[in-house]
Amino acid sequence: LLDSDVNVIILLADWHAWVNDKFDRDMDKISLAADYMEEVFRTLLGNPSEGEGPGQIRFIRASEVMDSGKYWERVLRCSKNMSLSRVRRTFSIMGRSEDSSDHDLSAFYYPALQAADIFELKVDIAFGGMDQRKAHMYMREVADRNGWTKATCIHTPMLSGLKGSGGRMDSFDHKMSKSDPNNAILMHDDLDSLRKKMKKAFLEVGNSSSAVFEMVEYIILPRLGKVNVTPNPKYGEPSEYSDLESFTKAVSDGTVHPLDAKMAVAEGLAEVLSPVSEHFSTRTELMTAINSITGSQ
Repeated sequence: LLDSDVNVIILLADWHAWVNDKFDRDMDKISLAADYMEEVFRTLLGNPSEGEGPGQIRFIRASEVMDSGKYWERVLRCSKNMSLSRVRRTFSIMGRSEDSSDHDLSAFYYPALQAADIFELKVDIAFGGMDQRKAHMYMREVADRNGWTKATCIHTPMLSGLKGSGGRMDSFDHKMSKSDPNNAILMHDDLDSLRKKMKKAFLEVGNSSSAVFEMVEYIILPRLGKVNVTPNPKYGEPSEYSDLESFTKAVSDGTVHPLDAKMAVAEGLAEVLSPVSEHFSTRTELMTAINSITGSQ
């Protein structure tokens, strides 16, 4: 998007995280996580120019947007004429089931908050994971009702957690989440950390929806163009795969041992994420705090 001269806004949704019970609703911890995410985006994107012009990026916190009285007017308008059952159907955006939040009124505001964000920031393109589809459908219904600009929506695939997959795209309970650091790849993970995590990762041979294969499909191949397998010389020769089908087949027919496949993925991820891990290797104080609130090592 930046290369296409789109002005990109990264919304750091601090109050939304609070509503969704992240970090025990501790706003200091949520703010710290937002600081970390800003640095991740800047580093991973190569420190793009910041501003409101074409091809520039902006970081905005929800708490800044919410200071406006106009924002809360939009929240009310987004809430009007929406039934509780309609709102419940959007709860996947919070990783919750439809019947999980009857005790928590704030959860019912979440879809309206998310829709209001898009309108208040005058967004033309709403970009998010596949789990945001229902929220974006809600937003577009609100736009039709109020005669507001209806954002085009782009949705990206969700990665499964390392411990196993379950019904990709049908339910997001299996998605990779930083709430469980051992079940997720963290953006600052170095090669040693990635090898340890991938060694324990579940790999269902022949199932391209397994997390290991998903990372090849959505991260390594698009960024590197190939995945390199380097087994112990006693057990085989190095090999290279430039498409998911051939890599999956090689693991299925025994040409590539599952452990060698997982180590190949770890090395590919390490190459993609190296700018981030190198950046945070010098940010000792921040990383100590982040590791403390995430429970990672």
